[in-house]
Amino acid sequence: MTVVDNLADRDGYIWMNGELIDWRDAKVHVLTHTFHYGVGVFEGVRAYKTPRGTEVFRLTDHTARLFNSAKILRLEMPYTADEINQAHIDVLRANSLEEGYLRPMAFLGSEGMGLRAEGLSVNVMVAAWPWPSYMAPEAVEQGIRMQTSSYTRHHVNITMCKAKANGNYINSVLALREAIDAGVDEAMLLDNEGYVAEGTGENIFLITKGELHTPELTSCLAGITRDTVMTMAREMGMPIRERRITRDEVYIADEVFLTGTAAEVLPVRQVDGRVIGNGGRGPITETLQSGYFDHVRGNTAEHPEWHSAV
Repeated sequence: MTVVDNLADRDGYIWMNGELIDWRDAKVHVLTHTFHYGVGVFEGVRAYKTPRGTEVFRLTDHTARLFNSAKILRLEMPYTADEINQAHIDVLRANSLEEGYLRPMAFLGSEGMGLRAEGLSVNVMVAAWPWPSYMAPEAVEQGIRMQTSSYTRHHVNITMCKAKANGNYINSVLALREAIDAGVDEAMLLDNEGYVAEGTGENIFLITKGELHTPELTSCLAGITRDTVMTMAREMGMPIRERRITRDEVYIADEVFLTGTAAEVLPVRQVDGRVIGNGGRGPITETLQSGYFDHVRGNTAEHPEWHSAV
């Protein structure tokens, strides 16, 4: 996985509570409520250089999910969706980024402590920085290795799985560390009934006999890259099935790949020591991956609503 340099010590600007401030001044108090209890929401967004200039991919959809997550966690957003969208644009411009990863987050302030979470301010920030590749560049073609995690994906009535909430990612961090310690690249999390849910930060797809299969949206997050790939597949006439998937079905799939804003479309070549398909990127995965890159990089005129110009 690509590691960026010290995020606390950089030149540039971060949008915070309505204004652009110096990167190094974007700080919060150690008694910030979200820091202690994890009640916050965030997004991962990407901007790409296109023939038309820099564009943010599916910005309005990301912001809509941010607001939905805030509503689920009972955070009253102090800004409109249009203001948050503009903050993304402003941050990219202020940091002179042609491409970049953006991180908006809404979090509770330091006005009080305790589980009541009463009388607390809702703060919002948007940062952006270069992040060219989530995994090693060769993984885009060769694929990655996964293992089934000993950690279970959150159940729908344990945490609010439709919210992209800060605290929800504790088990993702634990699962990924476990996978890396085992010498593989990523973890596959199962739900509380033992069915395949997702990766630590990605949705998962199987291709079997020319059909696209993916877990139904119970415990897994409604990924925006997931939706993009499924839209592309429908337009290609590919059958899509959203259903419960068992781990042994993953082993015998013709192709497996992951999707996510950071991971983009990432082939999987091995799961739990079983080689998937031909042991590399399969042909349908390659087609969907290529089509996805065409979309995010503005090399197709289809779906102009997915692009926000910077």
